Amino acid sequence: MNTIDDAATLTSRRQEQRDAREGRKTADRLWAYSDAVFAVIVTIMVLQLKPPASDHISALLKLWPTAISYVVSYVFIAIIWINHHYLTRFIQTPSLGLVWTNFAHLLLVSLLPFTTAWMAQTKLASIPVMIYAGLFVCTDGAYNVLEHHILNRTDELSERARRIARRRSLLALALFASATVAAVFEPWLGFGLVCSALVLHIKPDVGAGRSDHHKPAGHSDHHKPVENLNAKG
Repeated sequence: MNTIDDAATLTSRRQEQRDAREGRKTADRLWAYSDAVFAVIVTIMVLQLKPPASDHISALLKLWPTAISYVVSYVFIAIIWINHHYLTRFIQTPSLGLVWTNFAHLLLVSLLPFTTAWMAQTKLASIPVMIYAGLFVCTDGAYNVLEHHILNRTDELSERARRIARRRSLLALALFASATVAAVFEPWLGFGLVCSALVLHIKPDVGAGRSDHHKPAGHSDHHKPVENLNAKG
Protein backbone atom coordinates (compact mmCIF):
# COMPACT_ATOMS: atom_id res chain seq x y z
CA MET A 1 0.00 0.00 0.00
CA ASN A 2 2.83 2.35 0.90
CA THR A 3 4.51 1.59 -2.43
CA ILE A 4 1.36 2.59 -4.33
CA ASP A 5 1.03 5.79 -2.30
CA ASP A 6 4.69 6.67 -2.89
CA ALA A 7 4.31 6.08 -6.63
CA ALA A 8 1.21 8.29 -6.74
CA THR A 9 3.01 11.03 -4.80
CA LEU A 10 6.03 10.84 -7.12
CA THR A 11 3.80 11.03 -10.20
CA SER A 12 1.99 14.04 -8.76
CA ARG A 13 5.25 15.83 -8.02
CA ARG A 14 6.55 15.20 -11.52
CA GLN A 15 3.36 16.60 -13.01
CA GLU A 16 3.64 19.68 -10.83
CA GLN A 17 7.23 20.16 -11.99
CA ARG A 18 6.18 19.85 -15.63
CA ASP A 19 3.35 22.34 -15.11
CA ALA A 20 5.76 24.75 -13.41
CA ARG A 21 8.20 24.52 -16.32
CA GLU A 22 5.44 25.15 -18.87
CA GLY A 23 4.15 28.07 -16.82
CA ARG A 24 7.65 29.55 -16.66
CA LYS A 25 7.98 29.26 -20.44
CA THR A 26 4.67 31.08 -20.90
CA ALA A 27 5.77 33.84 -18.53
CA ASP A 28 9.17 34.21 -20.23
CA ARG A 29 7.56 34.48 -23.68
CA LEU A 30 5.02 37.01 -22.43
CA TRP A 31 7.60 39.30 -20.85
CA ALA A 32 9.93 38.97 -23.86
CA TYR A 33 7.06 40.03 -26.12
CA SER A 34 6.30 42.97 -23.82
CA ASP A 35 9.94 44.10 -23.93
CA ALA A 36 9.87 43.94 -27.73
CA VAL A 37 6.74 46.09 -27.87
CA PHE A 38 8.32 48.72 -25.62
CA ALA A 39 11.41 48.77 -27.86
CA VAL A 40 9.31 49.20 -31.01
CA ILE A 41 7.35 52.07 -29.44
CA VAL A 42 10.54 53.96 -28.60
CA THR A 43 11.84 53.32 -32.12
CA ILE A 44 8.66 54.75 -33.64
CA MET A 45 8.97 57.90 -31.53
CA VAL A 46 12.59 58.37 -32.61
CA LEU A 47 11.65 57.99 -36.28
CA GLN A 48 9.05 60.72 -35.85
CA LEU A 49 11.77 63.25 -34.96
CA LYS A 50 12.44 65.42 -38.00
CA PRO A 51 15.44 67.76 -38.24
CA PRO A 52 14.88 71.39 -39.25
CA ALA A 53 15.46 72.40 -42.87
CA SER A 54 17.51 75.44 -41.84
CA ASP A 55 21.11 75.33 -40.59
CA HIS A 56 20.51 78.07 -38.00
CA ILE A 57 20.36 77.32 -34.29
CA SER A 58 17.14 79.31 -34.09
CA ALA A 59 15.46 76.66 -36.27
CA LEU A 60 16.49 74.00 -33.76
CA LEU A 61 15.12 76.03 -30.87
CA LYS A 62 11.74 76.16 -32.58
CA LEU A 63 11.49 72.41 -32.09
CA TRP A 64 11.05 72.81 -28.32
CA PRO A 65 7.52 71.31 -28.34
CA THR A 66 8.87 68.18 -30.01
CA ALA A 67 11.79 67.95 -27.58
CA ILE A 68 9.62 68.35 -24.48
CA SER A 69 6.97 65.92 -25.74
CA TYR A 70 9.56 63.31 -26.70
CA VAL A 71 11.46 63.48 -23.41
CA VAL A 72 8.35 63.17 -21.25
CA SER A 73 6.99 60.29 -23.33
CA TYR A 74 10.35 58.52 -23.27
CA VAL A 75 10.54 58.86 -19.49
CA PHE A 76 6.99 57.54 -19.26
CA ILE A 77 7.89 54.42 -21.27
CA ALA A 78 11.04 53.92 -19.20
CA ILE A 79 9.03 54.15 -15.97
CA ILE A 80 6.40 51.75 -17.31
CA TRP A 81 9.05 49.22 -18.31
CA ILE A 82 10.88 49.41 -14.96
CA ASN A 83 7.69 49.03 -12.92
CA HIS A 84 6.43 46.30 -15.25
CA HIS A 85 9.74 44.44 -14.91
CA TYR A 86 9.79 44.47 -11.12
CA LEU A 87 6.10 43.67 -10.80
CA THR A 88 6.17 40.67 -13.12
CA ARG A 89 9.01 39.08 -11.18
CA PHE A 90 6.35 37.95 -8.71
CA ILE A 91 4.71 35.78 -11.37
CA GLN A 92 5.64 32.24 -12.31
CA THR A 93 2.52 31.07 -14.11
CA PRO A 94 0.40 33.86 -15.65
CA SER A 95 -3.27 33.10 -16.16
CA LEU A 96 -5.07 33.72 -19.46
CA GLY A 97 -6.85 36.69 -17.89
CA LEU A 98 -3.56 38.22 -16.85
CA VAL A 99 -2.12 37.68 -20.34
CA TRP A 100 -5.04 39.55 -21.93
CA THR A 101 -4.78 42.36 -19.36
CA ASN A 102 -1.10 42.71 -20.26
CA PHE A 103 -2.01 42.90 -23.96
CA ALA A 104 -4.58 45.61 -23.23
CA HIS A 105 -1.91 47.54 -21.34
CA LEU A 106 0.52 47.25 -24.27
CA LEU A 107 -2.19 48.37 -26.71
CA LEU A 108 -2.64 51.60 -24.77
CA VAL A 109 1.10 52.21 -24.51
CA SER A 110 1.44 51.69 -28.28
CA LEU A 111 -0.77 54.76 -28.86
CA LEU A 112 1.77 57.02 -27.14
CA PRO A 113 3.77 57.92 -30.28
CA PHE A 114 0.58 59.19 -31.96
CA THR A 115 -0.49 61.42 -29.07
CA THR A 116 3.09 62.60 -28.55
CA ALA A 117 3.41 63.70 -32.20
CA TRP A 118 0.03 65.41 -32.19
CA MET A 119 0.82 67.32 -29.02
CA ALA A 120 4.21 68.41 -30.40
CA GLN A 121 2.82 69.55 -33.77
CA THR A 122 0.17 71.70 -32.08
CA LYS A 123 2.69 73.16 -29.60
CA LEU A 124 0.90 71.68 -26.58
CA ALA A 125 -2.57 72.88 -27.51
CA SER A 126 -5.47 72.18 -25.17
CA ILE A 127 -7.21 69.21 -26.85
CA PRO A 128 -4.02 67.28 -27.77
CA VAL A 129 -2.72 67.66 -24.20
CA MET A 130 -6.09 66.51 -22.87
CA ILE A 131 -5.99 63.40 -25.09
CA TYR A 132 -2.36 62.82 -24.12
CA ALA A 133 -3.19 62.96 -20.41
CA GLY A 134 -6.29 60.84 -21.00
CA LEU A 135 -4.13 58.15 -22.57
CA PHE A 136 -1.96 58.22 -19.44
CA VAL A 137 -5.12 57.66 -17.38
CA CYS A 138 -6.06 54.60 -19.43
CA THR A 139 -2.52 53.20 -19.48
CA ASP A 140 -2.01 53.70 -15.76
CA GLY A 141 -5.46 52.25 -15.11
CA ALA A 142 -4.53 49.06 -16.98
CA TYR A 143 -1.30 48.88 -15.01
CA ASN A 144 -3.28 49.26 -11.78
CA VAL A 145 -5.38 46.23 -12.76
CA LEU A 146 -2.20 44.22 -13.32
CA GLU A 147 -0.71 45.37 -10.05
CA HIS A 148 -3.89 44.73 -8.05
CA HIS A 149 -4.26 41.13 -9.16
CA ILE A 150 -0.56 40.29 -8.86
CA LEU A 151 -0.21 41.79 -5.39
CA ASN A 152 -3.31 39.92 -4.22
CA ARG A 153 -1.78 36.63 -5.32
CA THR A 154 1.72 36.79 -3.88
CA ASP A 155 2.81 36.20 -0.29
CA GLU A 156 6.23 37.81 -0.76
CA LEU A 157 5.13 41.29 0.31
CA SER A 158 4.06 42.56 3.69
CA GLU A 159 0.64 44.10 4.08
CA ARG A 160 2.27 47.48 4.65
CA ALA A 161 4.22 47.24 1.37
CA ARG A 162 1.05 46.34 -0.52
CA ARG A 163 -0.84 49.24 1.04
CA ILE A 164 1.89 51.75 0.17
CA ALA A 165 2.12 50.48 -3.41
CA ARG A 166 -1.65 50.66 -3.93
CA ARG A 167 -1.93 54.16 -2.45
CA ARG A 168 0.90 55.50 -4.58
CA SER A 169 -0.58 53.94 -7.74
CA LEU A 170 -4.02 55.38 -7.01
CA LEU A 171 -2.52 58.81 -6.30
CA ALA A 172 -0.71 58.78 -9.66
CA LEU A 173 -3.92 57.73 -11.39
CA ALA A 174 -5.79 60.60 -9.70
CA LEU A 175 -3.11 63.08 -10.86
CA PHE A 176 -3.39 61.84 -14.45
CA ALA A 177 -7.16 62.24 -14.27
CA SER A 178 -6.76 65.75 -12.86
CA ALA A 179 -4.31 66.57 -15.67
CA THR A 180 -6.90 65.50 -18.25
CA VAL A 181 -9.47 67.90 -16.82
CA ALA A 182 -6.99 70.74 -16.23
CA ALA A 183 -5.70 70.55 -19.82
CA VAL A 184 -9.10 71.67 -21.09
CA PHE A 185 -8.65 75.02 -19.35
CA GLU A 186 -4.87 75.35 -19.12
CA PRO A 187 -2.72 72.96 -21.21
CA TRP A 188 0.52 73.72 -19.39
CA LEU A 189 -1.09 72.96 -16.01
CA GLY A 190 -2.33 69.63 -17.36
CA PHE A 191 1.09 68.84 -18.77
CA GLY A 192 2.72 69.75 -15.46
CA LEU A 193 0.38 67.42 -13.55
CA VAL A 194 1.32 64.60 -15.92
CA CYS A 195 4.99 65.19 -15.13
CA SER A 196 4.32 65.28 -11.38
CA ALA A 197 2.43 61.97 -11.59
CA LEU A 198 5.40 60.37 -13.34
CA VAL A 199 7.66 61.31 -10.44
CA LEU A 200 5.62 59.02 -8.15
CA HIS A 201 6.59 56.00 -10.25
CA ILE A 202 10.30 56.72 -10.75
CA LYS A 203 11.02 54.22 -8.01
CA PRO A 204 9.15 50.95 -8.69
CA ASP A 205 6.07 50.43 -6.54
CA VAL A 206 7.16 46.93 -5.55
CA GLY A 207 10.12 44.60 -5.90
CA ALA A 208 12.95 47.15 -6.18
CA GLY A 209 14.75 45.72 -3.15
CA ARG A 210 13.99 42.11 -4.00
CA SER A 211 16.71 39.76 -5.14
CA ASP A 212 16.46 36.20 -6.38
CA HIS A 213 18.88 34.31 -4.17
CA HIS A 214 19.95 30.77 -4.93
CA LYS A 215 17.55 28.33 -3.36
CA PRO A 216 18.65 25.09 -1.71
CA ALA A 217 17.99 21.86 -3.59
CA GLY A 218 14.47 20.59 -3.18
CA HIS A 219 13.15 24.01 -2.22
CA SER A 220 9.96 24.84 -4.07
CA ASP A 221 9.77 27.97 -6.17
CA HIS A 222 8.64 30.88 -4.04
CA HIS A 223 6.51 32.42 -6.79
CA LYS A 224 2.81 31.86 -6.36
CA PRO A 225 0.86 31.08 -9.55
CA VAL A 226 -1.49 33.86 -10.52
CA GLU A 227 -5.06 32.75 -10.70
CA ASN A 228 -7.57 33.72 -13.34
CA LEU A 229 -8.59 37.35 -13.10
CA ASN A 230 -12.24 36.34 -13.22
CA ALA A 231 -11.92 34.45 -9.98
CA LYS A 232 -12.83 36.15 -6.74
CA GLY A 233 -9.84 37.71 -5.08
